[in-house]
Amino acid sequence: MAKNVFITGASSGFGLLTTKTLLNKGFTVFASMRNLTSSNAAKAEEIKACADQSGGKVHLIELDVTNDTSVTDAVRMALALEGGIDVVINNAGLGVGGLAETFTTRQLQKLFDVNVFGVQRVLREVLPGMRQHGHGLVINVSSIMGRFVIPFSGPYTATKYALEGLTETYRYELSNTGVDVAIVEPGGFMTGFAQRMGYAEDQERAEAYGAINAMGEQMWGGFMETLKNTPEIDPQLVADAILNLINTKEGERPLRTIVDPMTGGGIPQQVNQLSDTLQKNFFEHAGIGELLKFKSKNVGV
Repeated sequence: MAKNVFITGASSGFGLLTTKTLLNKGFTVFASMRNLTSSNAAKAEEIKACADQSGGKVHLIELDVTNDTSVTDAVRMALALEGGIDVVINNAGLGVGGLAETFTTRQLQKLFDVNVFGVQRVLREVLPGMRQHGHGLVINVSSIMGRFVIPFSGPYTATKYALEGLTETYRYELSNTGVDVAIVEPGGFMTGFAQRMGYAEDQERAEAYGAINAMGEQMWGGFMETLKNTPEIDPQLVADAILNLINTKEGERPLRTIVDPMTGGGIPQQVNQLSDTLQKNFFEHAGIGELLKFKSKNVGV
């Protein structure tokens, strides 16, 4: 079983639930977040209390995934504290809602800086150590919206499509190094994510869309109402899926894990199955089929 887990965005949503779940299972968790001693101080204390009551161990680390120096310092701190990172969970992310045209370039840059570039920053710091030791696990939290399009959230969807492509590439390129890579694709859950969502700055353009703009507001309103009135759509399911991936034997972890009790995950599942077949055929014809097979370095994750 992996011991040391580094997770981003640990202050809320899936990140907070996953942190608590891992602590309760006895893991050592590097729980990273922004504003550790200010706006997230209460969440930090909540995580500390959970660690005190569990068999796990926590290190709270200040981290802004949009800042190169912050990422470097956070990972170095984790390595100094425990000597290594066995699992990294890239969970930090932002969401937005609205018509694609109504988002400014600056807004898209900010979104990509967190949801995509932030993941790249963390992996560039963590992977050298994992490759050197010949073992490790990367779990990137994506979305079912990284596999098919739901209108009125285009910039967010674009970041998740990008994250899917980046993560799958890492899966193949690291497959012979002993480092495993997996994606978790949640559907809709009540995690407070909607309350933290950003919205388009160019409302003048939104109004010019007339009824189409109103259609988006109606769709997302109905979506949120369904989540509120369906308690079985429990975000703990995502934390449990992440735990299951960590506990699964290396080489047997699926590339993608869908967690979507609202719709059953039928659409992304079909996309994933077709994609797997096409990728396999291409790799075999290109003579790189061995990248589809995970090669252990004889050190268990």
